[in-house]
Amino acid sequence: MSLSDPIADMLTRIRNALRSRHTTVNIRASKTCEGICRVLKEEGYIEDHRRVEDNKQGLLRVYLKYGPMGEDVITEIKRASRPGRRLYRGASKLPRVLNGMGIAVISTSQGILSDRKCREGNIGGEVLCTVC
Repeated sequence: MSLSDPIADMLTRIRNALRSRHTTVNIRASKTCEGICRVLKEEGYIEDHRRVEDNKQGLLRVYLKYGPMGEDVITEIKRASRPGRRLYRGASKLPRVLNGMGIAVISTSQGILSDRKCREGNIGGEVLCTVC
């Protein structure tokens, strides 16, 4: 089975696992998905992620994070740029998610970064997704 948008598949799997109150979720491994997981971990939205080898392309096991009373840390995770409509922004035009309370994940020439790091480095790129 071919997958036309692995990033949207990853975000949907995370969203569904959060609704079902799972502690982990397995995602097809790719460099882009690993970069997004790294940004989510740095920003405190997930506990951790590990690469699990199988006989195919590998899996990413994402350990989800919940608050002290069991509330979701990620309340909304949305795909911004799609294969049918790419969304590029310069450093000055990057979206501010919930007025700075959330993050946007940006694919840049420096790698996949959060919108905060892009503003610090004055780097623009493709807006992959928003998280709050």
